[in-house]
Amino acid sequence: MTFERLFSWLLPTYSAPIWSCAVIHFKKTLFLILVALCLTPWVSPAVALLMGLVIAQTIGQPFSQLNSKATGLLLKISVVGLGFGMNMFSALDAGKEGFVFTVFSIFATIGLGLLIGKLLGINDKIVKLISSGTAICGGSAIAAVSPIIRADEKQISVSLGIVFILNSVALFIFPPIGHWLDLSQEQFGLWSAIAIHDTSSVVGAAASYGEKALEIATTVKLARALWIIPLSLIFALVTKGDSGKIKIPYFIGFFILAMVANTYLPPIENVSPFIVTAAKAGLTLTLFLIGAALPIKTIKSVGVRPLLLGVGLWIFISVVSLVVIDNMSL
Repeated sequence: MTFERLFSWLLPTYSAPIWSCAVIHFKKTLFLILVALCLTPWVSPAVALLMGLVIAQTIGQPFSQLNSKATGLLLKISVVGLGFGMNMFSALDAGKEGFVFTVFSIFATIGLGLLIGKLLGINDKIVKLISSGTAICGGSAIAAVSPIIRADEKQISVSLGIVFILNSVALFIFPPIGHWLDLSQEQFGLWSAIAIHDTSSVVGAAASYGEKALEIATTVKLARALWIIPLSLIFALVTKGDSGKIKIPYFIGFFILAMVANTYLPPIENVSPFIVTAAKAGLTLTLFLIGAALPIKTIKSVGVRPLLLGVGLWIFISVVSLVVIDNMSL
């Protein structure tokens, strides 16, 4: 029974406009209550994502027009806030550990994606978008590459849908797998940064694993995100696209400044725990909003072959990176 039918049954004597307004008011109120709940320490990132997915399949997102902008802005602010809880030198050490492997994994994933996409006969632009999203940073990479290769709305939606589906799965299964394999904080942080698509799910998974894992995962993932720029330039040259449409992730610079401030300015240490706590709450809310924007119709619209490509690339990067990391001295 839909909420509209439920309210029409509960309010049979009222006119349609009245109960329709009641339904809308109920949806918005419930949604805002869950938003407030996500800002408390009682809701973990995984639970927030699950709540969002349930909302998407039941009442829907009542603020859909604001969701995309709010999610992107909130994620950037939260990531910058996490920088206030990190030491610059330890973060640099973490970044150096994953640099070479990051470069290799990016080009290997994109190369394999282009090959599999051609074999499966998938639209070339969808292949480029899914491969870029898997190799670098999920939705952000897709958003950066799509205007350069002139992808249309359907191609972008399919690619984003696949990335968001796999992100949701990763947030739930990566921490248990890490514990089952007895991965160290350092190993799990590096693995999640390389094998999970979006920054939001990377940070969410790493935060549930431990503070050191969170530090490494965030640093490596943001360093990885900078590869959006050279990849966009390559696609602009190959496809004769518009290099002027390349999006530079400026918020990464603010994240670095936050780390520098936390490392060199002693007064910052007094407030940094509060900033980090607020940033983690913001991240939890971000995952709720991402889940709330993933209805079943989006999942159904992705298509079998593009989904096979996305899953295949994800398994490849997850398994290969795990094997390599397991043999690294971390």
